Amino acid sequence: MSGEIVVIAEKPDLAKAIAEGLGGGSRQDGYIDCGRHYVTWVFGHMLELEAPETPWTMAELPISFIPWSKKPSPDKMKQLRIIRDLLKPAKSIIHAGDPDDEGQLLVDEVIEWAGSRLPVQRVLINDYNLKLVQRALATMRDNREFAGMSAAAEARGVGDLLYGVNMTRAYTLAAQAKGYQGVLSVGRVQTPILGLVVRRDREFEAHTKGFYYTVTGQFQIGQHAFPARYQIVDGDPVDDKGRLSDQAHARAIAAAVSGKPARIISAVTTAKEASPPLPYNLLKLQTDASRKFGFKPDQVKEITQTLREKHRLITYNRSDSEYLSDEQHADAAGVLAAIGETAPVLAAPVKRADPAIKSRAFNTAKVSAHHAIIPTEATADLSKLSDGEQKIYLLIARAYVAQFWPTHQYDQTDIVLEVEGRRFTTRSNITTRPGWTTLYKNDAGNEDLADDEEVLALDLRALSAGQTGTCASASADQQETKPKPLYTMATLLTDLTRVAKYVRDDRLRKLLIEKDKDKAGEHGGIGTPATRDGIIATLFDRGFLIEKGKNIVSSPQAREFYDALPDQAKFPDMTAIWHEQQRAIADGSKDARSFVQTLADYVAREVAGVKEHGLTIKTDAPPCPTCDRPLRRVKGKKGHFWACTGYSEGCKYTAEDKAGKPVLIKKEPPSVSVMHKCMSCGMGLVRRPSAKKKNSFWWSCSGYPDCKQTYFDVNGKPDYSTKEKTA
Repeated sequence: MSGEIVVIAEKPDLAKAIAEGLGGGSRQDGYIDCGRHYVTWVFGHMLELEAPETPWTMAELPISFIPWSKKPSPDKMKQLRIIRDLLKPAKSIIHAGDPDDEGQLLVDEVIEWAGSRLPVQRVLINDYNLKLVQRALATMRDNREFAGMSAAAEARGVGDLLYGVNMTRAYTLAAQAKGYQGVLSVGRVQTPILGLVVRRDREFEAHTKGFYYTVTGQFQIGQHAFPARYQIVDGDPVDDKGRLSDQAHARAIAAAVSGKPARIISAVTTAKEASPPLPYNLLKLQTDASRKFGFKPDQVKEITQTLREKHRLITYNRSDSEYLSDEQHADAAGVLAAIGETAPVLAAPVKRADPAIKSRAFNTAKVSAHHAIIPTEATADLSKLSDGEQKIYLLIARAYVAQFWPTHQYDQTDIVLEVEGRRFTTRSNITTRPGWTTLYKNDAGNEDLADDEEVLALDLRALSAGQTGTCASASADQQETKPKPLYTMATLLTDLTRVAKYVRDDRLRKLLIEKDKDKAGEHGGIGTPATRDGIIATLFDRGFLIEKGKNIVSSPQAREFYDALPDQAKFPDMTAIWHEQQRAIADGSKDARSFVQTLADYVAREVAGVKEHGLTIKTDAPPCPTCDRPLRRVKGKKGHFWACTGYSEGCKYTAEDKAGKPVLIKKEPPSVSVMHKCMSCGMGLVRRPSAKKKNSFWWSCSGYPDCKQTYFDVNGKPDYSTKEKTA
């Protein structure tokens, strides 16, 4: 190996793009030989934080992570060794992680693990377009400028592990003491997501039906008949949302205007146009796939992974961006042709697409670490893909094709009328050119894509101010107040991008929104596109979230757990606090160790509270037949069995397990002899059967566990001449 410069890319696709930017090279085992440059890659975190191997007991908590250490992930050791061997004879390194703090850490930690002291340059690439890659390689910076980003990412990773391990163990152990069977997992992102669902469920259930009123007039102006809605003014009785709240008042308005002359105060028609929906990022794709096909987020991520890695049909699939670089516009003809060949159902729309159209999606300034998920120029036989792969590819492809269709154009007419001194308004939208909306008529995106006809129901463009007519009739309609609907997977995913609105502290809310100021589609979100689906899947696996029809609701145990948690754990405030502190780490005004130490102090206080007060949580654990404490299912060397949670208090009851249920046999309390006393403490002895030998017995002190004295049995009596060894 003789490459003078080793380039470490965050993923194989980026390594390939960099190799092409360097003029091409030959693929080797774990790297690409480009002559003077060797281009290698990582895939995800190659190193993992080491969690101390301690038993799951309260006595071991809190677990310290200071100082923390990392170890190679076993399945990534081969690639790590390749990178280390490439670095040994090299003269310098190019760091090609994604241009965000996590991408910075991914490569920095590998360089540190390899023990390299070579000079490192940083290249920032968020688009694999050849010209952009070459431009980035020509404008590299010193990697030391980005040390703060790496430290911030490391602090967050250590903090998440410290917080999750300690809080999960503390709450789980406290719950298990009450007979709880599962794991009460706690996480900085996971638990606030659970909190969103619990609070939404309770708000829905606590809703008290109420009513408000709308007044609608049916107007006849010349040849035009149309409805219009009454506009509320000061003095009208309204509810907290500004809606009419008094039925008699609403009826009085309707009676006052019904059959009376009406005059148009203003009639304004404005030509409008709407751009096509932006291409997908992962979260928007997961949301649409859930709404249209019922796919779970982790399913969508797996399908896109296959479409990308196996079929090479789409670009990077875990993107949080909905935009493309300006340079990618030059690829339009090739990508469109590939779509038409791969998906015959889209062949006609592709033919009508105009590669010269440049939609708002092409905006380099809005591309983050990645660009939107779009089709590649690779082709395949769509019929040979799985049903899920076909559906997801067609969604991605349709969104891309729409970028090259004309905008949707329509005339918007706003009418204001007056009758008996009261004003009514209405709006009408009339399509003048369907444009890209034709592609979305069939929302599944797989038929009737060539139909341009629009059914128009109402056209008020001919109306003008000053025209008169009649309010033919009016009605005061009672409307029922409704709570926010229960979550669906689609609405939950959408809410995760804007959880800042649920933060109670104004300053923290602004911090969370500020975190996403450069991310289109994120408005104070929690989690990342790459992690949200896994977190939601964990909540389902733990039994915290359950499906109820199309809705996602919290389980009874989730609500019990929620009520036992401190507010800081179940609201998204912590993510905002962490963002502020990690921003300070990134700019050098705070260090990672002090952040972790502050968090460790907080966790220690929470754990101490759990130790002192336990956990108030209801369980359906069966009671111990001996002492009435709850039983808990335990895995032993020979399989599962049930044991009393009062073991440490002296109850040693156990029961066999059958299909996950205990075989309950009430054990009579041992008979304490009044004749035979312990020679050590004077307490009565208990004659017990031997577990190892049939028809054999031994004697133990009834003062156990304070006195552990035992005796052999001789003809039904304790043998005081020879004492057994005590435990």
